[in-house]
Amino acid sequence: MKGRKVARITVLGGSGYAGAGIVAEAAKRGHEVTSLSRGSVGSPVTNVQYVAGSALDAAVLDEVLADRDVIIVALSPRGDMAGKLEGIVEDLIHRLAGTPTRLGHVGGMSSLLIEEGGQRFWDVFSHVFTDEQKPEVESGLHVLEMLKASPETLDWFYISPPRDFGSWLDTPSKGAYVLGGDILLKDAAGNSTISANDLAIAVVDEIEKPAHHRLRFTAIH
Repeated sequence: MKGRKVARITVLGGSGYAGAGIVAEAAKRGHEVTSLSRGSVGSPVTNVQYVAGSALDAAVLDEVLADRDVIIVALSPRGDMAGKLEGIVEDLIHRLAGTPTRLGHVGGMSSLLIEEGGQRFWDVFSHVFTDEQKPEVESGLHVLEMLKASPETLDWFYISPPRDFGSWLDTPSKGAYVLGGDILLKDAAGNSTISANDLAIAVVDEIEKPAHHRLRFTAIH
C-alpha cells in the first residue's frame, strides 16, 4: 500500500460470485474491508471483517455503513430477495446522498447498448429470458435508473459485467481487463466475458483512482 490511500470498503453480498472477488482483491491491496452476507463464508479472506446479516435489516446497515469510504452493492435479487433490491438501493441513496461515501453497484448487462446509438440488449433480447430470470434483470435496469435520478450530491458508479459472466462458466482470470462505457463489449472473436477476479480488479481500480462519477461502465477480458 505504499503511496496508496487505504480505503474503508463495505461489500453487501460479499460472499457471492462478484462480491467475493471484490472482497478478496480489495483486501489483497491492503484496504480495510467489511463483507456482509446472510450465509457463512466457506473460505474467509485474511484481514476481512465478515458480518452475518441481511441488508434488509436497518440495524445491520447502521453497523456496516458507518465511517465507510465506499459501499459496494453486489446483491443478487433472486429467490427471497426478488423485488427487494430496489428498496435497499433507495435506502442507500437516502443515507449516502450529501456524504463523501461513494456508492458502487454491480448490476447486469441487459442495460448495455448493443451498438453506438442502438437499443439496449434488454429491448432486443428480452424474449430469450425465462419468466424466472426477467424480474432479476428488471431490478438491474431499475437500479441504474434510480441512480441516474439520485441527488447530484451522491457519488455513484455502476459496473455492468459483459454478456457471459457467472460462476457456472468457470472463466479463467487473466489479471487484466478492457474498459467500456454504455456499449456491450466483445473481443475480436465475438466473446464477451470476464472472470469475477478480473471484474474485481476493475472495481478496485475505480475505488483507488475514481474515474466514473455518476456513471456506468463495463469491462471485459
